[in-house]
Amino acid sequence: MGRLLKRLFCRAEPENQESEVKFLIAGLGNIGSEYAETRHNIGFKVLDALAEASNAVFTPSRYGAVAKVRYKGRILILLKPSTFMNLSGNAVRYWLKQEKIGLENMMVVVDDIALPFGTLRIRARGSDGGHNGLKSINQVLGTSDYARMRFGIGGDFPKGFQVDYVLGEWSSEEKKELPAKLEVAGQAIKSFSTIGIERTMNQFNKK
Repeated sequence: MGRLLKRLFCRAEPENQESEVKFLIAGLGNIGSEYAETRHNIGFKVLDALAEASNAVFTPSRYGAVAKVRYKGRILILLKPSTFMNLSGNAVRYWLKQEKIGLENMMVVVDDIALPFGTLRIRARGSDGGHNGLKSINQVLGTSDYARMRFGIGGDFPKGFQVDYVLGEWSSEEKKELPAKLEVAGQAIKSFSTIGIERTMNQFNKK
């Protein structure tokens, strides 16, 4: 009788959400409205698009704005560091520790002038390639052994005008094409969290 009453009146235990596998997805950029639409901020743009498509909202937190997206049993912690590009490593290190996420479950999204606009290059590890955000992360973490997605922003600028180009805004034609490119990048992030880095590279590096 006691067992029956316990089943009738005791509320079911909620599912343990902590059993879901967590991933840290860090999109790099610079804070401030003056940088919002610049090419260098494509890391922010990719995460904004993914959050919007997933009905997730960014909230200000320590070292950056954070949103959580649940996808097929995974929790994607989307991080837009507020440290500025050159100090991105501090934000990444904090959220890895805060959420107890291993490097194998982290991906960093950055811009790349060596790739045509919208082209993705996903790697399991590698050098910073001259990117100050990756350089900061490598220095702070003491390793470059983590996944990264390079989003091509093109390199159509005269010699000596690289800074003006990357901190410049998208052309009107690029703005038209950007939403579709952002959607593909979001799909690649979800793929990384479900089927792993190798299969994701095989699928999306060809596009």
